[in-house]
Amino acid sequence: MTTTRYALYATLISDGLKVTDGVLAVDGDRIRFAGNRDDFNALADADQYPVREVAPGSIIIPGLIDLHCHGALGADFSAPDHSSAAKAIAHLHRSGTTTLLASLVTAEPTAMIEAAELLAELAEAGQIAGIHAEGPFLSEARCGAQDPRYLQAPDPDFVSELVAASRGQLRTMTYAPELAGSEELIEQLVSQGVVPSLGHTNASAQCTADSLRFAREQLRSAGVDGFTERPTVTHLFNGMPPLHHREPGPVAACLEEAVNRNAFVELIADGVHLSPDTVRLVYRLVGAENILLVSDSMAATGLADGQYTLGPQEVNVAMGQARLASDNSLAGGTCTLLEVLQRAVQAGVSPVQAVTSATAIPASLIGLADEVGSLHYGFAADALVLDADLQLVQTIRKGEYLLNA
Repeated sequence: MTTTRYALYATLISDGLKVTDGVLAVDGDRIRFAGNRDDFNALADADQYPVREVAPGSIIIPGLIDLHCHGALGADFSAPDHSSAAKAIAHLHRSGTTTLLASLVTAEPTAMIEAAELLAELAEAGQIAGIHAEGPFLSEARCGAQDPRYLQAPDPDFVSELVAASRGQLRTMTYAPELAGSEELIEQLVSQGVVPSLGHTNASAQCTADSLRFAREQLRSAGVDGFTERPTVTHLFNGMPPLHHREPGPVAACLEEAVNRNAFVELIADGVHLSPDTVRLVYRLVGAENILLVSDSMAATGLADGQYTLGPQEVNVAMGQARLASDNSLAGGTCTLLEVLQRAVQAGVSPVQAVTSATAIPASLIGLADEVGSLHYGFAADALVLDADLQLVQTIRKGEYLLNA
């Protein structure tokens, strides 16, 4: 069996560092060197890695990791068929998202179970890293694009069914902490290796803080090797009341708990869900190491404006904005994670910070911190070659070029 080896000479950005005179060396599906050019050239076998040319000024970053993604290329992960879902995942891989969770929205329980069964097959095949369930235990007052007909209080039996259907591939679940039974839900999720993610909530600041701290303690006491010790916050600001100086609500509590390293917060930094000023402010307040950049992408991603679906809901997409046909609520995003990263940088976030929030931090959350999310010896050879303006030149996944050379 022939093993492909090659080396790329470019600026490297990974693990909070920037190496301007860098080399990435790949051997098969693994990284064999990532670091300074002089150090690489000093290796006894450096000449066994043929140089693949990249343009001057090129930047190499780890493959991106999206933990909140509802679909692409016409496929809706909440109502998938195997062929369309596989094509959507391949499109996202080519677009720079080399690792992703497929997200479900709130729907009729049987539909959620059936979708989880199909997505579990794709996860077992290595096409996705698992499943994220956005609901159904969410606030009706802050349901956003979640169909209120199918919202419910935490139901242990449904959770057990969903976990079983996912065959161990359910990684995160969004919940509203003010619902009766939310603490028992957190305990059940953690016991099954599922990370609780607070969101779509109308809770007070105190209720929010108490829930995140409780989830943190449950995760910490679980003691599962490679398992995160922090819950997440589903798309901070979206699906929750705005921060008010007399009623700070969940936003203030989530920010404080992120600063205290008790939670990670998701940001949809696509220029639609959040103002660039808001994105920049959150980075300054809590730091890149506490932020997860996500796309929240839906079926229209990679396609033109038009009519699409998000679970049981009809969605109109105009000028790249996805909104429910029923009430004009935002209904997911249409950007890839790389486009979200680019817009975060345009908002004033440094490339080093933005890359950290889209690679190493999400890898740590889903227990893959020793496999993906970094340019590091022995890690999967997942990387993006970008030009000086952070535009995609080439996607590498498991050592293979996904775009035409």
